[in-house]
Amino acid sequence: MARSNSTTLAPNVLAPAEKIQYAESTVATKRTASKLTACILSPHPVVLTEFERLLAKAQVKVEVKQLESTLAPDLRNLEIPRAQVYVIDAHAAKPATGALLANILERFPEARLIVVGEQHNDANSYSLLRLGVKGLLTYVEARDQLIRALPLVASGGFWVPRQLLSGFVDSILNGQGRRLKTDTVTNLSRREQEVLDSLLENLSNKEIASKLNIAERTVKFHVSNLLSKFGVRRRADLILLTFQRRMAQA
Repeated sequence: MARSNSTTLAPNVLAPAEKIQYAESTVATKRTASKLTACILSPHPVVLTEFERLLAKAQVKVEVKQLESTLAPDLRNLEIPRAQVYVIDAHAAKPATGALLANILERFPEARLIVVGEQHNDANSYSLLRLGVKGLLTYVEARDQLIRALPLVASGGFWVPRQLLSGFVDSILNGQGRRLKTDTVTNLSRREQEVLDSLLENLSNKEIASKLNIAERTVKFHVSNLLSKFGVRRRADLILLTFQRRMAQA
């Protein structure tokens, strides 16, 4: 696949990409009820302009924000506009990108993240997925795929190459599976099972609380217990492990 020059990003970096089989099935059925809002973050005006142009005909309200600094401390404290999906240009160094992602998720825990970069190797991709990223694209792939990836990621799905996503699930199982009890699922209380099922529907803590008629702090308590029982630290890992187990039992 052709790659763009990593130091200068001209409009032709978003040329048609080689077709790669992507995981386009969602992990939930929840849909966005109103017009999708997306925020594009990049230090490069050309990238911002190109992405905004790509999305001009889509049913997406786009806000662009040029990053004046690519230093991790600055990105960690950057004021971020509210949006459903954030498209992050990962041109900056890995710690800086991580700081920006952490900043967004702390301000807006329900935000969906798509990272666009020159390339995504397995180690870097797994790290981004563990941070909560739902979509991974190269600059080249973005031209044809970003407009389709946005609504799917917004509704709770992943836009990641199938092979990479499969490898990520395997890495979780290999790293965490040995710590799981064989009877973990059967040891769940009724309420924990209800909370887990709601997490698989991609509901937020507030939505779960409303659905189950319990306090939001109670939901957080049950989520914490579930993470502990499954031996993982993130909700995304819990969801992936649960789907993997159900597939294995099917």
